[in-house]
Amino acid sequence: MGSDKTRFGLDETRIPEAWYNVMPDLKNPPAPPLAPDGGPVTPEDLSVIFPMECIKQEMSPDRWIDIPGAVIDVYKTYRPSPLLRARQLERVLGLPEGVKIFYKYEGVSPAGSHKPNTAIPQAYYNKAEGITKISTETGAGQWGSALAIAGALFGIDVEVFMVKVSYEQKPYRRILMETYGAAVHSSPTNLTDAGRHVLAMDPDSTGALGIAISEAVEVAAKDPKTHYSLGSVLNHVCLHQTVIGLEAIEQMQLADEEPDVVIACVGGGSNFAGLAFPYYHRKLEGKSHARLVAVEPKACPSLTAGEYRYDLADEAGMTPQLLMYTLGHDFVPAGIHAGGLRYHGDSPLVSQLVREGEVEAVAVDQTACFAAAVQFARAEGILPAPESSHAIRTAIDEALAAQEAGEDKVILFNLSGHGHFDLAAYESYLSGKLRDFDYAAGTVLHEE
Repeated sequence: MGSDKTRFGLDETRIPEAWYNVMPDLKNPPAPPLAPDGGPVTPEDLSVIFPMECIKQEMSPDRWIDIPGAVIDVYKTYRPSPLLRARQLERVLGLPEGVKIFYKYEGVSPAGSHKPNTAIPQAYYNKAEGITKISTETGAGQWGSALAIAGALFGIDVEVFMVKVSYEQKPYRRILMETYGAAVHSSPTNLTDAGRHVLAMDPDSTGALGIAISEAVEVAAKDPKTHYSLGSVLNHVCLHQTVIGLEAIEQMQLADEEPDVVIACVGGGSNFAGLAFPYYHRKLEGKSHARLVAVEPKACPSLTAGEYRYDLADEAGMTPQLLMYTLGHDFVPAGIHAGGLRYHGDSPLVSQLVREGEVEAVAVDQTACFAAAVQFARAEGILPAPESSHAIRTAIDEALAAQEAGEDKVILFNLSGHGHFDLAAYESYLSGKLRDFDYAAGTVLHEE
C-alpha cells in the first residue's frame, strides 16, 4: 500500500493504484447485512452468488484496497477521465469570476458512463474463480452495457434483465448489450419464478430494479457456474467507483482549486460514492470543507422521503436485508427517463452518511433536470445522461444562489455519463410532452 502522499500526488495521467474504502472512517461501524428472515449472513451464504474477493471487500477493515494489475490495464483504456471547467456554462449563466463550476466526465468510458469502474473488477474476480456466466439487472442500460463489455473482455457470458419501461424507452442500449454478446430480457419475464409472480399480479407491470434484481439473483442461485453482479448499492461497488474521486482530487489540485460543494446524482449511490467518498476522507484529514450533496428524483426520493431501516434489496425477497433509506422493496417507481435512479433504496454507506449528517440529500423534478441538461449541452457541447442531469440541475442552482448572495463558490459535480442513447427522452422534453411525477403528493402525472 502506498502512502497518502503518493496517492494524492500531482500527476494528471496517473490512475489510482488502490481504491478508497470509507468504512474505517465512518463515525459508527457499518451495519451488517441480514438474511431475508432476519438472521445473520455468512460469507458462505453470499458465495453462492458473489465471488469471494467481492465478499471480503464488503466488510473490509482496510482503508486502501489494491487494484489488481489486470484491472488497471483495462482502466487505462479510458482513465483517468477528464475533469473540466464549465466556462461556457458559467458565461451563459452570467456568473461572476468567483463562482466556478467543474465537472468530472465519466462518459468517456466504452459504456458511456461510470459503470465500467466496477464491472471490470467484478468480471475479473468472477473469472478468477472459474465462473462462466454472470446474471444482472439494469435500469437505463448503462450498467448492463458495462457488464456486457467486461464480460466480453474476460470471456464470461452475461445475461441481463432490463427493466421493462427502459427496455422499451431505450432500444439502442439493448442492441449495444447484444452487440457485446449479452442476452437481454425485458423484466419482468416468464423465465423466472420471480418474474412470473409479478406478471400474475400485474400482467402490464412496467418493471422495477427490485424486480429485475430478483430475476437475476434467481438465475445465479440455480446454477453453480453462474454468479450475480450488482452495479450499485453494495459496499464493494461503491469502493470500486472511488477511482473517480481520487482522480478528481488530483485534478482539482492541478487546477489550484478546492471545491466548496461536491455533487452527484443518486439512485443506488455508486457514482455519488465514487466522487464524494474520497472527499469525505479529505475532509477528515482537514484538507477540505466541501459540502457533499446527493441528488435524487422526486419521483423516487428514497433519501429525502424514505424510512431508514432494514429492507430487502429486491422485490421477491431473495437478497439479504440492508440498513438503508428505502421506499419499500415492493415500491414500483414511475417511469421517469432517468432509469438508473428508479431504485427503492440506497447504498447503506451513503444512507449512513446522510443519517449522520455528513451528506446532504435533495430531490428535484424531471422537467427541471432536462431544462438544465439542455442548457448544459448547448453551452458545453456534451449531451448528459438523464441521471446526470440531476447533478447539473443542482450545480446550476448552487451557482445561482452563490451569485445572488454575492459569495465565491467552487462547485464540482459528477457528469456520470452521456445521453446518446436517451434521445427519445430529449425528444419528449423538447416537444413539451415530458411530465413530472409527484411522489410526495401521492399522485403520478403520466406522460402524454
